[in-house]
Amino acid sequence: MKKTLIFTISGLVVLIGILVGVKGLQIETMIGQSKTFVPPPETVTSTVVKAESWETVLTSVGTLTPVQGVTVAAELPGKVVEIDFEAGKLVKKGDILLRQDTSAEEAQLAGIVSQVNLSRLNRERADQLLAKDFISRADRDAAVAAADQADAQALNIRATIAKKTVRAPFQGYLGIRQVNLGQILREGDPIVTLQDLNPIFVDFTLPQKELSSVRRGLTVQVTTDALPGESLKGQITTINPLVDAETRQIQVQATVVNPAEKLRPGMFVKVTVGLTVRQKVLVIPATAVLYAPYGDSVFVDEDGADKKGRVLRQQFVRLGLKRGDFVAVTSGLQAGQTVVSTGVFKLRNGQSVVVDNTLAPKFQKAPNPENS
Repeated sequence: MKKTLIFTISGLVVLIGILVGVKGLQIETMIGQSKTFVPPPETVTSTVVKAESWETVLTSVGTLTPVQGVTVAAELPGKVVEIDFEAGKLVKKGDILLRQDTSAEEAQLAGIVSQVNLSRLNRERADQLLAKDFISRADRDAAVAAADQADAQALNIRATIAKKTVRAPFQGYLGIRQVNLGQILREGDPIVTLQDLNPIFVDFTLPQKELSSVRRGLTVQVTTDALPGESLKGQITTINPLVDAETRQIQVQATVVNPAEKLRPGMFVKVTVGLTVRQKVLVIPATAVLYAPYGDSVFVDEDGADKKGRVLRQQFVRLGLKRGDFVAVTSGLQAGQTVVSTGVFKLRNGQSVVVDNTLAPKFQKAPNPENS
């Protein structure tokens, strides 16, 4: 019995020893393989660092305002008896928009016209009598004054009647009607808005340090998310001589041609001001940059050759202006070097890669995405 137990225990010990030995060999083999393991090369696309001359631009955000825009209002109190416009339509200068009740003024005018006619006859008789020395010059002057006074009263009533016929002060598009037939208007009550849409102003601000480089006549480009893919051009027409003491910004106004009248007052727009000075820059795609808090970097193929099995070197760079899909590099690279253009987030320093540019995206300075 004891012998059987001893043989059993001895067999278990031998079996455990064999298993430990096998496992040790497996671990040793894995360690050896890991030391000699080389990860497969990563497939990437590459591009050459190019030297270009870029136009220097300033960017800002602005608000559109009309060259001519007003809320047409009642000059005098009165009752609305006729509305001669349709909201949203184009009207010309002088078109009648609204008529107020002028029956009382017209009745007064009839009586004043009679006085005017009588006073003119009295003046003519006074001239004739004065020529014959039948009356004094003072009597003749009184007759002339009475005639002038009657004429002034008639002109005043006619002016009141004219003011109660509201007309468009300039050509433009009407807004939403704010009055109704029979409504009693007070002085200054709004009737409808009127906006001239072409051309249109864009108001924006720039830092005071740019004051020396900004002048009238510079070209501006205006874009807005309301018109994706479209850009309208204009020119700077006004530079405010006063610098804002709180923000240290200068106010600038540009006039933009708006032939299709797609831009509307009050819209938010992005403004790009083109300066006359051009800047020499080194250009790479923005996707070639590995952005990080401690510094931006790119992966360089030091030989600059489009061959398989290349080894990369991580190079820290300093970035400048951006144009569409491209970004300017102010330091860290030289023209003619080859950098990885896509997939940089999965790379590391010294990694081997395979360059395949057959699927490389097309980079543009003014991209127009189909789904934007």
